[in-house]
Amino acid sequence: MNRCRNPEYPHCTVWVMPGDAVCEHGHAQPEATKDVAPASAIALPTGYEALSNVRARRDTVIGPIPAASQPGLQRPQLHISGFDPRAAGGRQAIRLELRGMPMDCASEVRMLVRSSLRLQGGASYVFQRTTRGEWRLLFLEFSSRGVEHGQHRIEIELHSRHPHAPGASRTWVCSPVILVPRHDAGLAEIHQTFLATHKNVRVTADDAGIARVNAPGGGRIDIDVTARNASIAHLNLEGDGGKIDLGISTIAWDEDLIEIDLPHAAGEHPCPASSACLVHAEADSSTQRHVRLFALDECVLGRFEAIEPEADLLLAHHGEAGEERGGLTRRLSGRHAIIRCGRSGFEIEDVSRYGLLLDGVWPGKHLPTLLRPGMRIEFTASIKGIVTLEVTALLPHAVVLHRLDAGARAECFYLMAPECAPHTRDIARANVMPRAAGLPVLFHRDGGFWQLDRAGGQEQPLAPGADLERLAFTGFGAGARFTPNAYPETRVSRRQSGERRSGVPAALLEA
Repeated sequence: MNRCRNPEYPHCTVWVMPGDAVCEHGHAQPEATKDVAPASAIALPTGYEALSNVRARRDTVIGPIPAASQPGLQRPQLHISGFDPRAAGGRQAIRLELRGMPMDCASEVRMLVRSSLRLQGGASYVFQRTTRGEWRLLFLEFSSRGVEHGQHRIEIELHSRHPHAPGASRTWVCSPVILVPRHDAGLAEIHQTFLATHKNVRVTADDAGIARVNAPGGGRIDIDVTARNASIAHLNLEGDGGKIDLGISTIAWDEDLIEIDLPHAAGEHPCPASSACLVHAEADSSTQRHVRLFALDECVLGRFEAIEPEADLLLAHHGEAGEERGGLTRRLSGRHAIIRCGRSGFEIEDVSRYGLLLDGVWPGKHLPTLLRPGMRIEFTASIKGIVTLEVTALLPHAVVLHRLDAGARAECFYLMAPECAPHTRDIARANVMPRAAGLPVLFHRDGGFWQLDRAGGQEQPLAPGADLERLAFTGFGAGARFTPNAYPETRVSRRQSGERRSGVPAALLEA
């Protein structure tokens, strides 16, 4: 037997027999949504089935289950718990839990966060689904120290992206409100403020019991009060007997997730890939020989390894004789830095043991820093000149990095947000430095790379054999070619070749 598993009633503890459609309190169970075999296919009903039939006849007398309690109609919600408005120093660690998410979500849902509060762990997080179909919890740490008291919004975006089915990508948003109280505010006042501004408020601690709160004005609101072994309680917040302080530490509530993007009707891209390269045939060309393209939620920069590299964007030191995969290159970590697109723009995070310098200053480990045009990125912090990159273009959907060291003639990097197509007016306002002025406007959609004509706004997919002269690739000429492999000049691991991420056949990669 199992306890009631209806997500709308998380505090129901009634035991449910296997095969039952509802519990004793009338809460529908997940098994009720499964297909039921026709009666002709059942030889003899089991004891459980017979008991279910009896209870089903009982339900016809009591009445049907309300539609709001049916799991199939449950709205996706973000459950927020553990919030303590009076936390010492304004430091908070609230727990985030996904509920009611559709089963066609990707196994990883990316969350982007932005707020006037000081976020401790950056702006990007990932919800992961377990093998049982549940979502792992996330903890959002922030500080309200020095912030004016009042209500502060936290803007949250959830992105579900399928690597092999871009048309099934979905996006949800919500804007929870966090209360920063006055230093002398009591819990009764704090709770009344939340009850007036939130729905489905829960005051939580341990084992749950349902309580009714009599609010000022005679209104009645259902909330969940949790305390160890709590039973049904009645709380009066009218305050006739003086100031009220409840012995309850934390608050929880549900936020409805609003889907803002309809599933995109994906076209069939001729060359699906999440990493690729634009190659110039002439090795002694004065322009960039390799423009390496990446379309990843998180692009890992690290040391070049020919066998099973840990990074996506591979870096090696260039000396007078060319690329040196030994020597100073060994001073780069396998996973040295991460570049991702957050709510406020593209940011870089140091995850290495050797450090990096941003405009000559070490930003600190695991502290995401926003990129800006002209920023110099030096690998590493202790030895200069190993690899030096410059942010030469910052677009709404992409960032371009050029090398300033001896490898400047060998490669530059074009990092894009996956499944994100820019608008021509956004491109016109983009920050592009002269070094990147000759590069085309590229973006990623339908699982592959596209080029956008600045003047006419026409889009054309990139694939092996594409006419790059028609796409006005300044400085490339007739010898340029496209390949769905970020490092076509050398063989690297399966991960880097794109087979694991994009499913591109090996024969196409070698084209």
